[in-house]
Amino acid sequence: MGRLQDRVCIVTGAGRGIGRGVARRFAREGAHVLVAERDPASGEQTRADLETLGAQAVALAIDVGRRDEVDAMVAAAVERWGRIDVLVNNAWAGGAGGRIEWYDDDTLEDAWRVGFMSCFWSMKAVFPHMKAQGGGSVINMCSLNGVNAHAFTMHYNAAKEALRALTRTAAVEWGRHQIRCNAICPAAATEAYEAFLHANPEVAAEMLAQNPMGRMGDPEQYIGGVALFLACDDSRYLSGNTLFADGASHVNGVSWRPEMPEELPR
Repeated sequence: MGRLQDRVCIVTGAGRGIGRGVARRFAREGAHVLVAERDPASGEQTRADLETLGAQAVALAIDVGRRDEVDAMVAAAVERWGRIDVLVNNAWAGGAGGRIEWYDDDTLEDAWRVGFMSCFWSMKAVFPHMKAQGGGSVINMCSLNGVNAHAFTMHYNAAKEALRALTRTAAVEWGRHQIRCNAICPAAATEAYEAFLHANPEVAAEMLAQNPMGRMGDPEQYIGGVALFLACDDSRYLSGNTLFADGASHVNGVSWRPEMPEELPR
């Protein structure tokens, strides 16, 4: 316990799912956590939850797709605690998928803005603070969907793979400042996964059968634990990596072929 004692951490999309699990794990280790969440109610719920765990926490209702709000998020953490030690880019809100020929510019621009540009903005915003204090850790949530190029999620795949490229490039350029940048590709039993399971039970069962460990990961215990490792001093010589917290699903890949009509539904 205490591996993040008094470290200042920003977690985007922390109102639910993986973001909330990471925030809880950080709080248990003594971190101060800024909960960045578009939905004010779920953000406040996470903040209250973290405080019951003994952490200092602030909830900020922001849309990470707006650069001014991302800059305000970083400024709020610095104003409250005077530094930023860990940035976790987790938020995603890129719309529904479909066949490539169905996509329009607006859908792709939304995915790009939230899935990539928001992370670029937040990394630029924390950089001068991490540089001045002698280091920090950036953790970007990416996806096996992009690594394996799963069908019907092109907008998501493209944004997440671009984010992995940004992560590796920043690790190379910012290493001299002791700023570590890593990516996690998780497989977690989140609310979004439960919705997918309900809508596509046969596909979900097939995917789970291909997971060598036979289960989805708990957001706090399994994904949060990997994020904790990347955030704390145990990984102070680890940068530019992608860690697959997915029960070894990435080794041989996982079939992803949900039902999809041939023509765009009208």
